[in-house]
Amino acid sequence: MDYNQIGIDAMQKGDFEKAAEAFTKAIDKNSGDAVPYINFANLLSALGELDRALAFYERAVSLDEKAGAAYYGAGNVYVMKERYQEAKDMFEKAYRTGMENSDLFYMLGTVLVKLEQPKLALPYLQRAAELNDADHEARFQYGLCLANEGLLDEAIAQFSIVTDLDPAHADAYYNLGVAYAFQENREKALAMLNKAIDIQPDHFLSIQAKQLLEEA
Repeated sequence: MDYNQIGIDAMQKGDFEKAAEAFTKAIDKNSGDAVPYINFANLLSALGELDRALAFYERAVSLDEKAGAAYYGAGNVYVMKERYQEAKDMFEKAYRTGMENSDLFYMLGTVLVKLEQPKLALPYLQRAAELNDADHEARFQYGLCLANEGLLDEAIAQFSIVTDLDPAHADAYYNLGVAYAFQENREKALAMLNKAIDIQPDHFLSIQAKQLLEEA
């Protein structure tokens, strides 16, 4: 009987008690396998038991130092704890095990932004967007980093793709407005800011930016 799969299925159905029982049986059946410890840690993380989750991820790594999923899971826990340096370290360890997916690159990019290192975040967010065309949030964060580096044409291209993917993304329209304003394209800037306000009438930053442009 595959207790790991039973536990995963139970988690997906929201039956956390059954999931815990199944993962416990999986550990009892093969205590030298890192996988059930990772699964149990994922369950604990979902339940908000963050310190216990970290303990299970650490146990998984002690059994298999190449368990990328354990490092990735621990990184997510550290993000929830707002301990971004430790999260970065865990995500980098996951990457060094050979893990390469859009979620990992996105998380690594966002923690670097949190650590005020947007230039270092750029390639990771770019890769996240490349690996998952539908992930408009990764592309939005990539656009913000480009804008931060003064690469306005490239940032505008990314924000425009975001608005194509998600026409209700007020923040993307706001950032398009700011980028066009910096390029002294007042007409386009106002059009983008108005779109943001249409989508979200209380979008304070857009309202403020529009007032500044109209008063200039």
